[in-house]
Amino acid sequence: MSSAVVIGVSGGIGEALEEALIEEGAFDKVYGFARSESGDRHLDLEDEASIAAAALRVGSPTLVIVATGLLHDGDKGPEKAMRELDPVWMARNFAINAIGPALAAKHFLPTMPKAGRIVFAVLSARVGSIGDNKLGGWYGYRASKAALNQLVKTISIEDKRRNSSGIVVGLHPGTVDTGLSKPFQGNVTPGNLFKADRAAVQLLDVIDGLRAPDSGKLFAWDGVEVTP
Repeated sequence: MSSAVVIGVSGGIGEALEEALIEEGAFDKVYGFARSESGDRHLDLEDEASIAAAALRVGSPTLVIVATGLLHDGDKGPEKAMRELDPVWMARNFAINAIGPALAAKHFLPTMPKAGRIVFAVLSARVGSIGDNKLGGWYGYRASKAALNQLVKTISIEDKRRNSSGIVVGLHPGTVDTGLSKPFQGNVTPGNLFKADRAAVQLLDVIDGLRAPDSGKLFAWDGVEVTP
C-alpha cells in the first residue's frame, strides 16, 4: 500500500498539501500530522518523542513533506536590525525551522523504502539563501532557513548511501496567503501572492519533476533551483 506523509497540516500550506494529495489519489493513504492535532495525528517538532511515535505509525511512505515554519508569534517577528536580536527568539526559530525538520528526517527517512524513488521534502525559503541575500534583516528566520538548507544537503548525502534513488530537498513555496505571511503581504507584487491550494499544486508539480541528482538542493515553486 502506497502512502504519503504531510507534517504541519494545521498550517495553510500543509492543509492544502494534504487535501491535494488526497484529491489526486496517487497514494492509498495520506497521513497528516500537526502539533495542534490530537491522537494519531499529533506531532510536535519540539518534542522528539512525538516525532518518533508518528514515524512508527506510517509504515513505509514514499513521500514525506515537512510543511512547517515559524516567522512570527505574538509580538515577536523578524528582526529588522541587530539591536532587535533576542537569543530566546532566535533559538525558537532554529528549533522550528531547522532542528525540527532534521529530527523528522532522523525518524521518517529510515522508514522509507531502501530502493526506488522516494522524496523527503521540507519547506524552506528563498531568504535562507546566502547568495541571494541583498536586503539584510530577518536575522533569525534567514539564519534558521540557511541552516535548514545545509541540513538538507548533509542529510541527502547520508541517505544516498541508504537509497541511491532517494531525493531529499528543500522547497521555496513563494509568498502564500497564510497566517505566516499575513503581516508582510503589503510589499508583494501583484500576481506573486498565491492561494494555499494553488501553492500546494505548484509544490507537488515540482516534486513530481525531481530526479535523484536533484537531491540536496533547494527549488522554488516554479521548479527553478535557488542559489544556496
